[in-house]
Amino acid sequence: MNRYIKYTLAMLVLLAGFYQTGRAQNFGAKATLDKKSILIGEQTQLNLSIRFHAKDSIGFPKLADSIGKIQVVKFKADTAFDPGDKSIKTVTRHYTITAFDSGTYVIPSYVFKSPVGDLPTDTLNLDVKTVAVDTTKAFYDIKQPLTIKYTFWDWLRDNWKLIAGILAGLIVGGGSIFYLLKKPKKEVVVEEVKPDIPLHIQALQKLEEIKSKQLWQHDQVKQYYIELSDVVREYLEKRYTIQALEQTSEEIFASLRHMDIASEDRNLLRQLLVLSDMVKFAKEKPAAHENEKSMENAVTFIKDTQPHAQPTDVNVKGDEAK
Repeated sequence: MNRYIKYTLAMLVLLAGFYQTGRAQNFGAKATLDKKSILIGEQTQLNLSIRFHAKDSIGFPKLADSIGKIQVVKFKADTAFDPGDKSIKTVTRHYTITAFDSGTYVIPSYVFKSPVGDLPTDTLNLDVKTVAVDTTKAFYDIKQPLTIKYTFWDWLRDNWKLIAGILAGLIVGGGSIFYLLKKPKKEVVVEEVKPDIPLHIQALQKLEEIKSKQLWQHDQVKQYYIELSDVVREYLEKRYTIQALEQTSEEIFASLRHMDIASEDRNLLRQLLVLSDMVKFAKEKPAAHENEKSMENAVTFIKDTQPHAQPTDVNVKGDEAK
């Protein structure tokens, strides 16, 4: 009898071992990066995933808002079931991360809690590279806004609907006066319509106003980059019909990916927006020549991408008359 009990207990222990081994074979935790190398301010995704029995309870590792100097911007989760076995599922959390300092950062191992024990992930390396700034070019003062020749025919083409409306009003008014001769004649007042200022001219005027404030010269570097980047973002939103004022810098670059913009101008825009982000969020303190270079990059980008640009006479502030 005792031998039978011992034999039964041994079989139960053996079966339990096989069951736990089978469960463990279905488990697995891993960590991956969409991109292992990014530029400063660029974003990539850290993916933490685990495969387990659907009926089991799994403890996900908790990530803070930052991993050292790596910033966690946002995250989302999705779940997928094994097509061959619906009792097995994989849960993945996608963390959008970025960094504003160059270097190689180690993403540590994260541990998932499961019925079969702790399941750690591998450590990962993220390489963050800086954006090269061209310091070989000389600095120049901001040029005065371009003077666009606006002829009468241009004005007529832009305001023909208004003129047609005024003429229609005059005809109706004349007919009314013809039938109401005893009433005093009403004078028709036509307001002068001023032509719209071109978009790039507006942006250049705002840049000139920022320069005249001398913000960074008075130790207001953050305010300087806030106003500078806002002018460029507003120009991008109206020029290319994107939501630049609401998007992150990386989302702006993605929206402009298929736009007709020269690579040199794309580099100028990236240098400006990335440096602005570093000043606003990472408390970067650029040198004086970088502040001047940022203004020059903004002016050059707007001039190079202005819609329907035409050569005109330009009065350059600070340049000698030729």
